[in-house]
Amino acid sequence: MLRAEDLTKDFPVRTGLRRTTLRAVDRVSFTLEPGRTVALVGESGSGKSTIARMIARLEKPSGGAITVTGPGGQRVPDREYRHRVQMVFQDPFASLNPFHTVEHHLTRPLLLHGRARDHADAVRQAGELLERVTLPRDFARRRPHELSGGQRQRVAIARALAPGAQVVVADEPVSMLDVSIRLGVLKLLARLQREEELAVLYITHDLATARHFSDEILVLHRGRVVERGPSDAVILDAHHPYTKLLAAASPNPDTRGRVLDVRRDVVAQAGAAAAYDHHTGQWAHAVSD
Repeated sequence: MLRAEDLTKDFPVRTGLRRTTLRAVDRVSFTLEPGRTVALVGESGSGKSTIARMIARLEKPSGGAITVTGPGGQRVPDREYRHRVQMVFQDPFASLNPFHTVEHHLTRPLLLHGRARDHADAVRQAGELLERVTLPRDFARRRPHELSGGQRQRVAIARALAPGAQVVVADEPVSMLDVSIRLGVLKLLARLQREEELAVLYITHDLATARHFSDEILVLHRGRVVERGPSDAVILDAHHPYTKLLAAASPNPDTRGRVLDVRRDVVAQAGAAAAYDHHTGQWAHAVSD
């Protein structure tokens, strides 16, 4: 289990001679449990990826705490944190080193984290990891430029599993892929989650995939959680105006591929380029087309 409590992240900002701070994440709390997925949903700049980077210890929180506990409820020591928490990055074209083979990308974490006895054992386990993500073993001899985007992302998922991860942070793992192969990657993540009881933090701006892939959705706006709950309840019975706008902009399966009719009452309230201010509870209108 991973528990995030009151996560806060401030970045220094300098405008001319004036120095101030930008609060990218504001007191966000959630829990990741084995076999379950929590989705963070919001527009670009809402704080989703900053939370992911804090969970992966690529950014240090300005406030709050992140705790990982083992099966007995005991807190995991810091040295084991990176064994248990791994990240799948958004861009599979940039997250793999083009100079190294797939085998190198998989054997390196196995050796660094002490999961393999020697190089031969690491090579054997690398082949097993490829099979777990439905890739042939002979792909180990290939380099990233010889793979498609979907195949690269499967290698990235295998690399995340190599240290024995129990928590996987998937930061928009399919947004850079063709629409035709996104479903396959999401189905792979769902299968691995069931088989290995993974806890998954799924970060996306796509409400449709969040609804079908996650158990719980947290809607982020300006660094704060403005709505949370079971996936169907958040999507089908949204209460916050910002969540309603996101839902209105999403395709609706009931329209058989046609774009969802925009909820005119929400758009009329928000304006074409409006932003909801959660501090005042008011819509701040910008110039509309």
